[in-house]
Amino acid sequence: MTLEKGLGKKQMLRVVKLVDFGVYLGSEEEKVLLPKKQVPEGTRIGDELEVFLYKDSSDRLIATTAEPALTLGGLAALTVADTGRVGAFLEWGLEKDLLLPFKEQTAKVEKGDKVLVALYVDKSRRLCATMKVYDRLQKDSPYKKDDHVSGTVYEFSDNFGVFVAVDNRYSALIPKREAFGSLKVGDKVQARVVKVHEDGKLDLSIREKAFIQMDADAAAIVRRMEEYGGELPFTDKAEPELIQKEFGLSKNAFKRAVGRLLKEGKVEISKSSIVLK
Repeated sequence: MTLEKGLGKKQMLRVVKLVDFGVYLGSEEEKVLLPKKQVPEGTRIGDELEVFLYKDSSDRLIATTAEPALTLGGLAALTVADTGRVGAFLEWGLEKDLLLPFKEQTAKVEKGDKVLVALYVDKSRRLCATMKVYDRLQKDSPYKKDDHVSGTVYEFSDNFGVFVAVDNRYSALIPKREAFGSLKVGDKVQARVVKVHEDGKLDLSIREKAFIQMDADAAAIVRRMEEYGGELPFTDKAEPELIQKEFGLSKNAFKRAVGRLLKEGKVEISKSSIVLK
């Protein structure tokens, strides 16, 4: 295997030459520099060192003993260090930040955002990041229906819903009918498995089962009513879009929660409003 084929991977390489500015690793025929500040004290010719191979700012192959947050074949949530005219730059534990090209972004990212990415080698043989991780996620999760899981939002679809990487490893979807609230790419979510498909993909809900969720929804409605001075300026017959905007709830969930409050005698409903008792 040539050293170039080891780009983006950790591997053991032998020290073949000592120089003032570092050591060379590999073989006499093909070697790569490990800069002096990366060389462990006492290193001698013949020693084997575990290193990661990447390209420096001059696009030269170089070795490092630093621990990258991401290697080929893996996934990691990385922080955006900055943005530029070709894309965003991600912190990944090495001196040179990792490029996330615009064409590999599933949503616009800003400095400070945290995004789930995979590593790939581009046509120019440089390491880059991609947020398009759908095909890289595993479908053999250990989870079953009603398990509670955590994951990272990595993409949205108008047709399907919100794509989530459970444990940053497993393929999952919050179906459109369940995708309430203001989620964005990079968000960490806590969710419940509502279905495990035959191919292993998971369907999730960020809401509990209806009879459990109803109490939480009712409490949220009371809090909002208190912010409105004890009166909500619309009823459970309001348009779904208004309910979604105010509470992040479906109309059915809103009606169930208001019905619970009405049954408990905590509210009254008039023609145009709901009033706290």
